[in-house]
Amino acid sequence: MKHGMNIKAAVVLCGLVAALSACQKQEGPAEKAGKEVDKAVGQVGQQVQKAGASIEDAAKGDKK
Repeated sequence: MKHGMNIKAAVVLCGLVAALSACQKQEGPAEKAGKEVDKAVGQVGQQVQKAGASIEDAAKGDKK
């Protein structure tokens, strides 16, 4: 008897998950633009870190 209830609960849960995933909204233009800005900022941050490391290396080289 318990196994039947567990199976029913699992089927209902799977149905709910499928229904909720089908209702997901598509990205709008603002969300797409925001993701592009985040990507660009991340790339700029990486370049700044590389430049900082180069400056540190150059400064260490001058001390020798």
